[in-house]
Amino acid sequence: MTVKTAIIGLGIMGRRMLEHMVRHDDFSPVTLWDPDPRACATAKAMAPDAVLTQSAEAAMDSADLVYLACPPGPRRAYALAAAAAGKAVFLEKPLGVDLDASEDLVARLEASGVPAAVNFVQASGDALAGVSAAAESGAMGDLVGAEIILTYGAWPRAWQQAADWLRYRDEGGMIREVVSHFLFFTERLLGPLSVEWARPSFPSDPTLCETQMAARLVTEDGRPVSVLASVGGALPDRQELTIKGTRTSRRITDFYIDAVSDGGAFTEIRPRPKDPRATSLKAQLDGLKLCIAGQPHRLASPREALRVQQLVEAMLRGMG
Repeated sequence: MTVKTAIIGLGIMGRRMLEHMVRHDDFSPVTLWDPDPRACATAKAMAPDAVLTQSAEAAMDSADLVYLACPPGPRRAYALAAAAAGKAVFLEKPLGVDLDASEDLVARLEASGVPAAVNFVQASGDALAGVSAAAESGAMGDLVGAEIILTYGAWPRAWQQAADWLRYRDEGGMIREVVSHFLFFTERLLGPLSVEWARPSFPSDPTLCETQMAARLVTEDGRPVSVLASVGGALPDRQELTIKGTRTSRRITDFYIDAVSDGGAFTEIRPRPKDPRATSLKAQLDGLKLCIAGQPHRLASPREALRVQQLVEAMLRGMG
């Protein structure tokens, strides 16, 4: 049987998930809601059989699963309402921006017992699985640290412009939106991190999000994880995570391109998929079906997402 799904939030991420749920044999988007009539019309054209509801609460009524692709602010209330109604919950990241509220959310989701996961898209992908296997087999030697590097000509990027909230300090920014993915990946491999120091830079307009970040995080046993992120200049986007080993190191570019080095140039491990987004979202949905069924899966738990949020918000406050 397909999982009847309500999608709340029909911006770029909600519509992407809708597109791939329509293709997936195990999911059936039955209800949709967004406060923007234009977003609703676009989504309805993608899933003609789905029902546009008058409220988020109404969208949840007939669903088994509630997917929350709305901005972080209202996400907590919707997640708690869904869990209280016994619905499985799949949340976009970041989990939130208020740490106390997110800690309460995670505790209440865990107490509810409903299946719940957060959409860190690398969780089910070949890159994380491959690097994890190489680390566990000893092929990488000892893992000695990691580096995260991001550069963007502009933020938000061209395809994100419709999500205007991404440019504001309260909920948006590249650290919450992108560095968070690589922090999740790194903690899966190296274990819990803490922020040793962080230097964010912000525009003169106090409402706008960060434009620069330099930070040093450390594992519990002192292995360093460095972060360098910047916006500005005529250049292509760069999104890289390097996991350093004493025998080989692995570099993940753009979330899915996995390359290895034994001291020389990095060489890619496997052919690139024709449609990387379709491949990654199908893997996430495959994992989500397992999560809902109570079976082992690789999706990020709300508790893992809370750990990432704690790191991100510490970096944005600045430390050391």
